[in-house]
Amino acid sequence: MVMNPSRAVVILVTAGAVCLPLGILFYQSVLSGPFFHADSHFTLDAFGFVLRDPEFWVALRNSLLVATGMLVVALPLGALLALLVARTDIPGRGVLEPLILVPILVSPVVLALGYVVAAGPVGFYTVWSKQLFGVAPWNIYSPVAIAVIGGLSHVPYVFLYVSTALKGVGSDVEEAARTTGAGPLRVALDVNLPLVAPALMFSAVLVFFAGVEMFGLALVLGNSNNFSMLAVYLYKLTTRLGVPAYHLMATVAVLIVLLTFPLVMLQRHYLKVADKFVTVRGKAARQRPLTLGAWRYPALMLALAWLAVTVIVPISGITLRAFVTYWGPNVNLFDVLTLDQFRFVFSEPVLVRGIRNSVLIGVVGGGLAVACYAAIAFAAHRRNDEWTHLMDYLILVPRAIPGLLAGLAFLWVFLFISPLAPLRATLFSIWLAYTVVWLPYGARLVSSSLVQVGKELEEAAVSIGATRRRAMFDVTLPLIRVGLLTSWLLVFLMFEREYSTGVYLLTSGTEVIGALLVTLSETGSMNQVAALAVINLVLIGIGVITAFRFGVRLHG
Repeated sequence: MVMNPSRAVVILVTAGAVCLPLGILFYQSVLSGPFFHADSHFTLDAFGFVLRDPEFWVALRNSLLVATGMLVVALPLGALLALLVARTDIPGRGVLEPLILVPILVSPVVLALGYVVAAGPVGFYTVWSKQLFGVAPWNIYSPVAIAVIGGLSHVPYVFLYVSTALKGVGSDVEEAARTTGAGPLRVALDVNLPLVAPALMFSAVLVFFAGVEMFGLALVLGNSNNFSMLAVYLYKLTTRLGVPAYHLMATVAVLIVLLTFPLVMLQRHYLKVADKFVTVRGKAARQRPLTLGAWRYPALMLALAWLAVTVIVPISGITLRAFVTYWGPNVNLFDVLTLDQFRFVFSEPVLVRGIRNSVLIGVVGGGLAVACYAAIAFAAHRRNDEWTHLMDYLILVPRAIPGLLAGLAFLWVFLFISPLAPLRATLFSIWLAYTVVWLPYGARLVSSSLVQVGKELEEAAVSIGATRRRAMFDVTLPLIRVGLLTSWLLVFLMFEREYSTGVYLLTSGTEVIGALLVTLSETGSMNQVAALAVINLVLIGIGVITAFRFGVRLHG
């Protein structure tokens, strides 16, 4: 059977966009120097150097320890919040649900910087705590604090998957347990927990994976005591050696990919199991919430405490820092209030360009990305051949490449392929990298809309003589326009919060807020950093409000 030409183009372009940067990483890792040097030759010396470097093993150990710590914090707390909000009568659960998802929408580097100015040695809450109690019993720069903060900020991911699975559990299985005299705790442990086990396992792999690839939080909070993790080790390799060590950077990148790809495959396995597992749905009756009784308000206090530590502390800290000239002990807040940081930001062409580019990338770039994701989803829609299976794996590959590595790989793509070199200093480079990094997420968004269109509607169009392409444009596409709008709004939010992918692509003309936050924080320009972070939060807030106005649900 001859493949449709348009489908072949989509598959080839997708394969090129996904495999080319990864291929260059592997190619550069087996060279003796930068690929553009004529005297570079094939060798495994770079692997020998990295694997003999004690700092690499320290970074690997730290990554695994932090990932484990994040898992210990995020999994039980996220599962508990999911159970409380999705299946109990906790007060205000309709308001709690979107609030719990806020950390997903905020850039990790903004949260990290927020913790520095809120709970650092001279942070707002640290100073106030010392004034009120004489002591501030925390140290956000310790490895334990990094793991705890990372775990708390990833609670929403566990909540998202587990609460979705809980909503698919039929009420009759719980009612059967209740009739035997089981209380809420027993029902949760003996009924709900086993039924959502695949979602729990998927979430566990997701959190551990996020810990292994952590960059922003580790860079900001670990910088003061030289606490290194794998992504930070890669980022600081050139600074440490004093020269651009492309072959060593590529080697570290390859080792990270080799470590993360099995985790991605494990995620894929548990996601497929989760989709099939909650077939024990019971009757389609309205779910009756489990009654908490006297535990209702303690449960609410737990949720509010998590919100305070994870959302209110860092966001209030970075927001307040943007409106003061300086801060420290014995400083009266009202004496240092100012708008000078924002005046400075809007007077600097580079920073203004970064804000404008971020808006363009989110609005226009997000729309173009969704168009690409739609083309990929249509290429695999209602097909079950070997090309569809290939597409399935191609879409999965970028999930194993952390944003920092993707940015580095695309930098080399533009340097390696001469016809693409002029595009290096344009927003196209940022857009392409963002689009590929978020491909697994975006393609799944569009695919979830496609599967809601009944097959019989497309078959009816074909039965009256329409081609498959005509049926797609005249039937399927109009029916999923709301889903495409939802996808665009959500991709806009993801593009606005992205920070690490643009770090290596940052140059005159490609500035975006996320990458600027990383580079400015390294120079200690906290005034500009705080103002830019608040502007980033405002852009995300506008996106969220717009999404709600269009009826978009941020939770399945």
